[in-house]
Amino acid sequence: MEEKNVFYEKLDEYYKLKSKKKPFPKYVQLQMIAEIEMAKIKTGKKDRRQYYLLSTYDVLSVAEEKFLIHKQNAADEKIRYLVCYEDLFDKIKEFHIRTGHGGNVKLRNALHDTYYVPRPPIDIFLTVCETCNCKKPMNRKLVIKPITTADFNERAQIDLVDFQSVPDGKFKWILNYQDHATKFVILRPLESKRATEVANELLSILLTFGAPKILQSDNGREFVNSVINELKDLWPECVIVHGRPRHPQSQGSIERSNQDIEHMLRTWMADNKSKKWSVGLNFVQFQKNSSFHRTIGRSPYKALFGNDPKIGLSTSNLPSDLLKKLTTEEDLEHISQIKEIKKRSIACSICKVDVDLPLSEIAENNEIICQLCDQAKNTNST
Repeated sequence: MEEKNVFYEKLDEYYKLKSKKKPFPKYVQLQMIAEIEMAKIKTGKKDRRQYYLLSTYDVLSVAEEKFLIHKQNAADEKIRYLVCYEDLFDKIKEFHIRTGHGGNVKLRNALHDTYYVPRPPIDIFLTVCETCNCKKPMNRKLVIKPITTADFNERAQIDLVDFQSVPDGKFKWILNYQDHATKFVILRPLESKRATEVANELLSILLTFGAPKILQSDNGREFVNSVINELKDLWPECVIVHGRPRHPQSQGSIERSNQDIEHMLRTWMADNKSKKWSVGLNFVQFQKNSSFHRTIGRSPYKALFGNDPKIGLSTSNLPSDLLKKLTTEEDLEHISQIKEIKKRSIACSICKVDVDLPLSEIAENNEIICQLCDQAKNTNST
């Protein structure tokens, strides 16, 4: 609760000093929703305020809930919800945790596809996050000329992260396997750093994703040779060569990856009040692979699979309040139909004004008729 109070104190102070427009509070959003709905069914000339609202914002009505969204300029443009001022902290925190306490770029990219959140609240949130403030500053080394690897499985790196100080039962080490081109990482808990155990875990990875041509490690050429030899015994037809020891153009990336993993894992343990980091590794792996990576300009997951990662319906552009109410496939189909109609920007067949489904009815001849025209039609018929 302390974080939230400090966040809003700083945010209120920021908007008092700056001339920037403050995000709308909940009551203003509700007023705007009502104004937009009235403007849509109004006949005749609209005033300046109505034109502004209709050209900038829209209302999405789903399952008796109404949400203020940014106006879509194209049918395939993603729906972006406006977060009200009172919900800024909770929404930013939700995505901050989802990205493994990611920094500014990761957080903004994670929010962007679903929610409109101005940059100042994000910047201020990152200054009040107690978990992030407890992190040790990472020593980032300059990479002058990075290796350019065109394809997945051309070059990969394995490294061991020492977690002997906080053993999780029998597990004391972490295997970090990273593809060089896509930056996709795979993490596995290890009992020891013996080449035999590393090779067995690596075999499971390679038989799922395929094997790279070149395998390198910060643990030294002797270590890589031992692992490759063990792999040959397990999988004779797989031929891999070891990379150059301590290659200056690539070591910075994997060192940062190792540091990121350690920080993210310790953060997961703190957030979940758990010492079972062998379980947390799975979440950290997903967070790493689904977060925006500056070097490749997208997430490692998208670089490898060609699309953004899914978290069930949580990544379906539906607001979290609505997701809690979905229980059956029929609920989902109903919402999908409404969203599809919304994308088409269907107009009333009589007055030609764009209508939302809740403000319209489908006539017997499958025409869309707004509520106002429908009432007039019924009046004339009587």
